[in-house]
Amino acid sequence: MSEKKMTSSRRHHLKSLILSVAANLIEEEKNELVVAKDAYLAENCPTPDKNGDQAALMEICKKLQAVIDKIDEERYDIEAKVKKTDKEIDDLKIKVVDLVGVKKPALKKVRMSADSMLQALLGSKHKVTMDLRSNLKQVKKEVKEEPTEAVGDWRKNIEDKADRKKMFETS
Repeated sequence: MSEKKMTSSRRHHLKSLILSVAANLIEEEKNELVVAKDAYLAENCPTPDKNGDQAALMEICKKLQAVIDKIDEERYDIEAKVKKTDKEIDDLKIKVVDLVGVKKPALKKVRMSADSMLQALLGSKHKVTMDLRSNLKQVKKEVKEEPTEAVGDWRKNIEDKADRKKMFETS
């Protein structure tokens, strides 16, 4: 079976259909949530009877306050349990890391100059240069003057040395 490419108009049409179906599903979910919330409130929180004298209304307020206190205590207890279990989970994670150990990743070669390495370590606040040559003192070179007669003919030097040799031999 040959595969044919879908035209752009067909693709856009299908995409718009999918989006409209998704929008309808989201709208239905919202409606279901509203209905479920209303049913829960009707079941667990009946509308109070507002008819009657002030003593009856005070009694209703006291009952509602007792229910609120009970719910707050339950919430506090649940929060304490959650904190305790979170701490236990963190401790167990630390134990697992201690048992397994931390694997060091293989280091990658990085081409970085000494100046950029120091800047990365010390931050941009510190200006440090590794140009050690700039810290050296300037020294003037002295030109040694060699006597010009030493540069003369080398044969004369050999003859002079030969004469010295004869002097030692004769004595």
